[in-house]
Amino acid sequence: MKKPLFAVYLFLLFSTALYAERKDILLNSDWTFRLSHQIQNSEGRRVDLPHTWNAQDAPAGNPAYIRGIGNYKKTLHVSEEWKGKRLFLRFEGANSITNLFINGKHLGEHRGGYGAFVFEITDDVKYGADNIIWVRVNNAEQLEVMPLVGDFTFYGGIYRDVHLLITDGICISPLDYASPGVYLVQESVTDDEAKVCARVNLSNASPEVGDVELRLSVRDGQKVIYETRRKVFLGKQATNQEQIRFTLTKPHLWNGRQDPFMYQTEIALYKEGKEIDKVVQPLGLRYYHIDPDKGFFLNGKHLQLRGVCRHQDREGLGNALVADHHKEDVALMLEMGVNAARLAHYPQADLMYDLMDKYGLIVWAEIPFVGSGGYDDKGFVDQPSFRENGKEQLRELIRQHYNHPSICMWGLFNELKEIGDNPVEYVKELNKLAHQEDPTRPTTSACNAKGELNFITDNIAWNRYDGWYGQTPAYLGEWLDDMHKQHPNIHIAVSEYGAGASIYHQQDSLVQSIPNSWWHPENWQTYYHIENWKAISARPYIWGSFIWNMFDFCAAHRTEGDRPGINDKGLVTFDRKVRKDAFYFYKANWNHEEPMIYLASKRNIHRTKRIQTIQAFTNRPGAELFVNGKSYGKVTTDNYAVAEWKDVELQQGKNDIRVISTDKKGAVSDSFCCTLDPLP
Repeated sequence: MKKPLFAVYLFLLFSTALYAERKDILLNSDWTFRLSHQIQNSEGRRVDLPHTWNAQDAPAGNPAYIRGIGNYKKTLHVSEEWKGKRLFLRFEGANSITNLFINGKHLGEHRGGYGAFVFEITDDVKYGADNIIWVRVNNAEQLEVMPLVGDFTFYGGIYRDVHLLITDGICISPLDYASPGVYLVQESVTDDEAKVCARVNLSNASPEVGDVELRLSVRDGQKVIYETRRKVFLGKQATNQEQIRFTLTKPHLWNGRQDPFMYQTEIALYKEGKEIDKVVQPLGLRYYHIDPDKGFFLNGKHLQLRGVCRHQDREGLGNALVADHHKEDVALMLEMGVNAARLAHYPQADLMYDLMDKYGLIVWAEIPFVGSGGYDDKGFVDQPSFRENGKEQLRELIRQHYNHPSICMWGLFNELKEIGDNPVEYVKELNKLAHQEDPTRPTTSACNAKGELNFITDNIAWNRYDGWYGQTPAYLGEWLDDMHKQHPNIHIAVSEYGAGASIYHQQDSLVQSIPNSWWHPENWQTYYHIENWKAISARPYIWGSFIWNMFDFCAAHRTEGDRPGINDKGLVTFDRKVRKDAFYFYKANWNHEEPMIYLASKRNIHRTKRIQTIQAFTNRPGAELFVNGKSYGKVTTDNYAVAEWKDVELQQGKNDIRVISTDKKGAVSDSFCCTLDPLP
């Protein structure tokens, strides 16, 4: 009995090796890093990915943070058993020009700091031996690579994950701009029927004709609701795209935060009855449109897009974030009641788009075509290499993230200028390319000036800072109404609005901040957002608004606020530890699931005015205030979730401030202590 069993075991082992499924091995650990000027081998140090060499110098406010070449080396043992397979290295992101060497041989270059990229290394490794992966990453200024400028830090490094993919000789190709190799085109979606075309890129690297079976299945949890099979013949060293169309009746729609349902689509290759490759992609079916007078509609129903912008970095880490950091950021958005996000100003981590899908946020995804804003230099240089690089980055963005139902618009630029090298014709080319790559989604852009740039993309949004960079918050509504009146057929949004604030800067009086000063009081940011939200929420023609920014972020050149190197317009601090007062204003307005009340200016613990106005934010209909045990009465919240008590008298020394709201569901309360200090 032993010999037959042993023979069966060997057969199964051989069959598994011959027809093994795709492997995805994370290569994040145990790299050696040195900067290019550190030419001695002994100067290398061990690092793990994700990694940036600017985690400390840029956030410290050093505008001359290191911008140059960083060298990463890793020893990879390539098993003898992998002969006959295909090996790919997939980088999720490295900023901004990457050159790959295997055992000293140059394999290729990728130009762009925010998209994923893939190199096939099958024929360049030694099997049954150790191989040296050498990656040279350059974040120096380049006139051929987007972005040229930006009000944020261009961190250097391999700051996202690196994967080793191992596939059969015939596979679903990862080489199409590092995409999953599968595109689920939603050709037509209604409440009654969804027509989908699955486009699958297949690749045969072997010298023999490939004879495989392509299987596609759509699952609702564990239940298969659609399945089909197709015989496919691939020529020697050939690639081709197979298209499979299918229809689902009465589809369960992806419906934003209300019901972010997704089917799972499995696309698998079989050879002689054995699975040799498989890719799983989300299928979130939805339809949407934007009306110039009524705003954004998802699945036939109006949805006011209450959004934030997000940069991918945080204190102590730079942009080298791991999964838990992305999850924490999204959790903070959900707590505040956000239902839309502009992931600015570049493609962000794959996981962020997965989380947007999972929790139902509407996403504006964009390429890093960034203008100079209020700074010198230019965001566009009219030379062929730059123009082509931008198109390559747009193709990457769309193909890599095509299947995410959360993405509802492709962003093409931010704050460009029409003087000098005029980008208008180039933006038209990008707009055309975006529609060629994806006819199902509209384009958009973020402007801050007048001109033809405002009328190229399908939708348009403006970066407005009324009450921060000049004007007053009241001017925002006037400006929007005037624009809507002059151009009634365009789709208008507010792509950025915000004001800086330090949690350490507190004051009794409400005085407008000076943006480039070292004094950014928190109460002005709170006032700014209250007044701006009043203007935005009262205008249904605004298809979306996006707060700048959800989190404080690094801008090494900035000299303002409570320390250099930080843009402090976030509603949450750079380290994610403190939610600013304006965060709770929006939470009270946007999050109706979690009963809450919050006292504004609670960090202002040393006060100089005896008569105060006390303000609270709550999603309850009213609240009662107590000061040193004395009730100042119950008040009803206004239409913006604000409860306010005027002419509140403090006593000399310590004061206990408490607010409470009670209904049949229970009580919520908040409190703080402050002192009334005599004037010096």
